[in-house]
Amino acid sequence: MVGLPPEHLFDISVRHLRSHGGGSGQDVAIIEHLRVRVDEDAHQAWISAEQQCWEPWLEQQEGFVGRDLLWDPQRQEGILLIHWASRESWLAIPPEEVAAVQARFEACARDALRQRDDQPNPFPLVLATDQPPASPLPAFAAAA
Repeated sequence: MVGLPPEHLFDISVRHLRSHGGGSGQDVAIIEHLRVRVDEDAHQAWISAEQQCWEPWLEQQEGFVGRDLLWDPQRQEGILLIHWASRESWLAIPPEEVAAVQARFEACARDALRQRDDQPNPFPLVLATDQPPASPLPAFAAAA
């Protein structure tokens, strides 16, 4: 198909929580876009740590709509698209609370990877940004 990325670009089998199109009934006003370094051999540890630490915490946050986790095998990066009902609800979360969840996430990840507690974050942040939700593209016709 013309205009679509190669199939190997993203492993989209790693999809968690309520997706923005999953019927949560909430509109998405802003998408938090994060990229983290995730080596192939640590892929499952990343998913496990996300499920154990960030997933239950996010589900309790006011304005949280859902998220998608993707893995880019070419760049060896995890991509997180976190959907929020409003920028205000997302930014109202105290930074200390986010830092505490991040610390638990890193400890969980180090444990899954059998790393010492004094090791740095096994999944360092590559990019943190936000964007409004994109409009869906029209259906692509198969090339004749």
